Amino acid sequence: MPAVAAVHTRAGARRCQPAAGNVRSVRNALRKLGYTLKEVERPEDIAKAERLIFPGVGAYAQAMEILQKRGYVEPLREYIQANKPFLGICLGLQLLFEGSEENGGVEGLGLVPGRVVQFDTSLGLPVPHIGWNDLSPRREDRLLKAVGDRRLYFVHSFCAQPTPQNEDWVLATSHYGTDFIAAIQKGQMYATQFHPEKSGAAGLDLLHSFLDPQNVPAHADTRSDGRTRGLAKRVIACLDVRANDAGDLVVTKGDQYDVRESGNGGEVRNLGMPVELAGRYFEEGADEVTFLNITGFRDFPLGDLPMLEVLRRASEGVFVPLTVGGGIREFTDTEGKHYSALEVASEYFRSGADKVSIGSDAVYAAEEYLRTGKADGKSAIEQISWHYGKQAVVISIDPRRVYVADPAACTHTCVKASQPGPAGEQWCWWQCTVKGGREGRNIDAVQLARAVEALGAGEILLNCIDNDGAGKGFDLELIRAVADAVTIPVIASSGAGVPSHFTEVFQHTKAAAALAAGIFHRQEVTIDSVKKHMDTNGIPARV
Repeated sequence: MPAVAAVHTRAGARRCQPAAGNVRSVRNALRKLGYTLKEVERPEDIAKAERLIFPGVGAYAQAMEILQKRGYVEPLREYIQANKPFLGICLGLQLLFEGSEENGGVEGLGLVPGRVVQFDTSLGLPVPHIGWNDLSPRREDRLLKAVGDRRLYFVHSFCAQPTPQNEDWVLATSHYGTDFIAAIQKGQMYATQFHPEKSGAAGLDLLHSFLDPQNVPAHADTRSDGRTRGLAKRVIACLDVRANDAGDLVVTKGDQYDVRESGNGGEVRNLGMPVELAGRYFEEGADEVTFLNITGFRDFPLGDLPMLEVLRRASEGVFVPLTVGGGIREFTDTEGKHYSALEVASEYFRSGADKVSIGSDAVYAAEEYLRTGKADGKSAIEQISWHYGKQAVVISIDPRRVYVADPAACTHTCVKASQPGPAGEQWCWWQCTVKGGREGRNIDAVQLARAVEALGAGEILLNCIDNDGAGKGFDLELIRAVADAVTIPVIASSGAGVPSHFTEVFQHTKAAAALAAGIFHRQEVTIDSVKKHMDTNGIPARV
């Protein structure tokens, strides 16, 4: 949902609890720049703001309903029409338009001509549009000067398109199948479709330019350098976090999901501390950071104070998207109090997560959906997607390869295997598992991916138990089968060992991103070397 925040002076402004993860991220970004944030609590606070930042996440209809109920609509219009410093972010840009076709058609604030529409999935591109994309400036401006030619982070399923009626508002466009409005400006009013608070150094420079117009950091524009432009393929650093035998949260990594050392008393493999590693990966250029909480705390999500603290601390210095998985489900605590999956996810969002990853519960929800043929609105996927938007919901799939001799006798999605099975089988399918890979289910990876997309998931994190920790490359057949079957982005995971494995998965599948863990933790491969290899081979990368 949207939150209205007023930036006051560099010292002394009161802090308030955020309404969602991106508000915490905005606050952290401003603190990094030496500012503090005061959240608007009453309509009259808007007129008092020296500078107003309007970040938003979630559904258009719900956002407008909240603005109306809180009495913010007219004060917002008056503030912007008075030409006071204003910055809208993501949904905070879309709400400025006349309306949106989202939620069946909703009226907006009506300040900018045009309506917000959904990306056209018939163009063959995954939706939501997630990742780091270029800007095409329509005119010069200090905010664009601060960004230069650097990519910025977008995550949205709906967009506003440039028209003759709004051309004097459009500051920059971007391209994803079609041109869409990436930034608008008129007088002191700015709004961006991308998230500056999640766009690394480029986003921080843009925020600094908005807050301090007299000291604009300039960045070189080298668009003619021959680099591949457009939406970059993402490189994601993953941190498997669990408690070691002493009770401390550490980053670990397993081989086929076994995280204990074969010797040394079978202790949990310790590859570093989560906050410090996340900060290192941000500095090294990771496009996103994912925390997978595999500790026993997952049995009591809202009591998982150590993991929530990891998120809070990481979000203070990591200005790229953060995803957290593990324990995102409904549960009843030891005192009999029931918590919905939405309540659990909301706690993670408030602590700094931008996306949540759902594993076993997604399998159960998909099985029920395939059994009944309908969505009942009760699953964690549906609840969280409706409240925060589908882009906030990632489904983690943990499949294992199963070989078959005769695909006609198999009820699952089979493909011709490039390598025969142990008995010479030429075909295979991928069985989904739950409980950390310990229990197989009668549903395949393609069936699961299609079902969770129908339920409202925005992205697939596609693991592979067979390849996990092997360092021999991603399972291209699995990734190709799933990515070809859905219209949402797919993240390839499990098996990367060298930089060429990342280039290979992008060349031979429709994967939107690739994730790795152990090779980065052990510094066998650097994120920079991965991106340079991609760039050299014509794969767009944020370098």
